[in-house]
Amino acid sequence: MFAQEHGSSAAGQEAGKFDPGRTIIEHVANSAHDHPLIHLPPIFGIDFSVTKHVFMLWLVAAIVFTVVTLSVRRYLKQDRLIPAGFMNALEAIVVFIRDTIVQPNVGRKWVQTWTPLLLTFFFFILSANAIGLVPLFDVIALIDRFILHSSPDSFIAKVVHGGTTATANFNVTAALAMITFSAIIIAGSRAHGFVKHWKNIVPHGLNPLMYVLLVPIEIIGMFVKPFALTMRLAANMTGGHIAILAILSFVFLFAEMFAKVVVGIGVGFIVSVPLAVGISALEIIVILVQAYVFTLLSAVFIGMAIHVHH
Repeated sequence: MFAQEHGSSAAGQEAGKFDPGRTIIEHVANSAHDHPLIHLPPIFGIDFSVTKHVFMLWLVAAIVFTVVTLSVRRYLKQDRLIPAGFMNALEAIVVFIRDTIVQPNVGRKWVQTWTPLLLTFFFFILSANAIGLVPLFDVIALIDRFILHSSPDSFIAKVVHGGTTATANFNVTAALAMITFSAIIIAGSRAHGFVKHWKNIVPHGLNPLMYVLLVPIEIIGMFVKPFALTMRLAANMTGGHIAILAILSFVFLFAEMFAKVVVGIGVGFIVSVPLAVGISALEIIVILVQAYVFTLLSAVFIGMAIHVHH
């Protein structure tokens, strides 16, 4: 919000000049205040309007559910047991996550209990990260500007504002982390009982004075885990997009600086485009790594609640 206000004031002072800060923020931020897709009245002071990132959450969930469901149903209708094509890749990912991430951490007894949740984490985060790299809404913005010419209040004009990567929103990653936080408590309670789970947060048989120090530390550690999951995923996804947009802004900055479009185009071909392509290639690795890391750490935290050791 500060960056948007600062960008707006700067734009007002220097009308007609390219403002990279405002442009970058508009391309990565949520469309909550200026361009809500569906405006709803607040309830108990909470704004339930449908924003760009809420729309992207629905879109990603629908894509993951549809693709996985159709692929599995198509496989089950076949006579052969060995899958082929996309289903073969899907099965390989499922087996990999189950056997190398979930089972070593939660144990063989609980692997079937927690694999569905962790698979959902992986596929949802991976799909949300990947869709954020596709410039779908930028293409829609170009079509709208040169062909459709829709009004500023139309749905198309609103949907092009804001970032497409829902996992770059800290609210989204915090919600995913809270699911992990709840799963940790449920896993520990199912494995040891509710009361025993909370007793297990500190070692047994220590001097009573040690518990005065250990209990607050362990309680803080309980909240540090979901906080780390929240910050790591959102910061990595936001940072990559900001870096790409900042590098592409060189084209417009140098064109304004030298008052020649050809200078901006030259900088784009020589500097901006190669660097942006390189960072985009790195982002392809990041979207996979971040989905893997979130799933792995969630499995580790759940396993720590099941297999208590200090």
